[in-house]
Order: sequence, then structure tokens, then C-alpha cells
Amino acid sequence: MVLKLDHIDKDYVTGKIVVPALRDVTLHVEQGEYVAIMGPSGSGKSTLMNIIGCLDEPTRGSFELNGKNVLGLNDNEIADERLNNIGFVFQTFQLLPKQTALENVCLPLVYAKVGKKERRERAARALERVGLAERMDFLPTQLSGGQKQRVAIARAMVNNPKILLADEPTGALDSKSSVQVLELFQKLNEEGVTVIMITHDAKVAKHAKRTVYIFDGQLGDRDLNQDE
Repeated sequence: MVLKLDHIDKDYVTGKIVVPALRDVTLHVEQGEYVAIMGPSGSGKSTLMNIIGCLDEPTRGSFELNGKNVLGLNDNEIADERLNNIGFVFQTFQLLPKQTALENVCLPLVYAKVGKKERRERAARALERVGLAERMDFLPTQLSGGQKQRVAIARAMVNNPKILLADEPTGALDSKSSVQVLELFQKLNEEGVTVIMITHDAKVAKHAKRTVYIFDGQLGDRDLNQDE
């Protein structure tokens, strides 16, 4: 079991007002799964993504990542979990504009204190893996939206994380680039990468092997909007 969330609650407190964002969320993901978490704006999916990505802590519940109790770790240990076990792909790419594609992909390896020669070799292999071997020295401004997202995917994968966590990965792309990125996720999953994708788009969610729905901070196995 690569991810195990049990009875997770998340509350936000403003003064004396408590706003529940997640309620009794249980989600288990096996190594090699491809899961879409689908829900509308305000459903709690971003809060859930932040907890899965070790960017935020739940108010109540238990959370295991790769068999380790995340809630028992200190800040440095949590940072290590993010660095080594989770690769992030964001809607807005989050590339450094003055760094080449290769240099952007190298960044997680810099934080992991990998030597310069090895990190450049590993970053080059990651870019080859996503079909950008001929764009390594290009700046983000010289790349299309789809190419930028593939650079971001290469950066997410360069540390060989247990989970690829993608937040609305096609939200800023045209239809052709969206298909290419989703095909890449499918290819990576077929190679054994665990993919968890956050989306509001049913067409995007259909590319996953399993879809769970979130509505008003609760998970279900069906789209609650269909019952309205």
C-alpha cells in the first residue's frame, strides 16, 4: 500500500468559526494504480491533494505513505518524504523562466544533493523519457504549453518518486496537448508509476483506471451531481 488515508478530517478555523473542508475521508492506493480524484470547485479536492502531498496536515485521522506514519514525522522528515516519494505536476507548470528545460528538471536533484554530473545525466534521461531530448537547452518561453508540462512531468519523475501527484494537469493546455500529456501519464503508469490525478473534468478522469468522487469534503464511488 503506497498511500493510506483513514478517517481524515480537515478543519479550518477563523476566529470562533470552524469550517470543515474534509470529513471522514478514507482513501487507499496500491502501488501502480492510476487514480483520478474528481470534484467541482470547492469540493475539498485541493485540500485533499495538499494532505496527500504532505503540504498540509489533517485535523484528525491517520496517514501512511509507503508504510510510514507521516503524522509522526518532524518538518525535516516530511520535507524528505515530499522530495523522495512524491512528484508534483501543477496546472501552471511552475518552471523557472530563466532556467533551461534541463536545469529545471535538475532542481529536485540539487535539493537531494546529487552531484552535478549525475544530476545532469539523470535530468537528460528524464527529458528523453517524455520525448523532449531535442529541447533540453530551450527556455520555457521557447516551449509550447504541452512541452512545458512535459518538462514539469520530467522534473516530477527525476527522483523516481512512489507517487506522481498531478493537480489539474491539462487545465492550461489545448485539446491536442491535453491528449499528449494524458497519454504520457498512461505510459508512465504502464511502466509502474503510481499516478494520482486531481481534476474537475470527467473526460480527463476517464483516462484513469479508478475514479473517486469528492463532494462537500466527502469521498464517494460515484458522481453525486448525477443524482440531482
